[in-house]
Amino acid sequence: MKIKGPRDFFGGLVLIALALFALWAGSDLSGVSGYSMGPGTVPRLFVSLLILIGAVVTLTGLFVEGPPLESYALRGPLYVVGAIVTFALLIRGARFSIFGAGIRIPEFGLIIATFLAFMIAVMGGTKVRWVESLIAAAAMTVFCVVLFRYLLQLPFPLWPSF
Repeated sequence: MKIKGPRDFFGGLVLIALALFALWAGSDLSGVSGYSMGPGTVPRLFVSLLILIGAVVTLTGLFVEGPPLESYALRGPLYVVGAIVTFALLIRGARFSIFGAGIRIPEFGLIIATFLAFMIAVMGGTKVRWVESLIAAAAMTVFCVVLFRYLLQLPFPLWPSF
């Protein structure tokens, strides 16, 4: 079968893949038990809806003429993913093993993790304006500290604990 709308077809497949990842990530959350909804009920409903939408978009790509795929720059998304991974590793620290060698990343805290993640994400752009980026990173860091630590009272450490 020929794909008539490649953008819709592959976009729908990405939606389905994202939904399957979310389903796997939330698989340890309990669902409906009797008359009470568990913490995994609503995410599973949204995942089901996303799979349905992805299937409709994929089928649309099979049967409806659409524009061809164009080239896509990966620089921006890769830096954003790198920023997210950096934040996740630095906020609480991490321990893992690569080829039998134990690696420990210390806990850097909310301030350093937020600032570095923001600066890494900024580098995904084609034209980086460093002064403005540093000011924006500092402002975002202050915003995150006020929001998460003081308003929401989440127990994130602010500074490294070496």
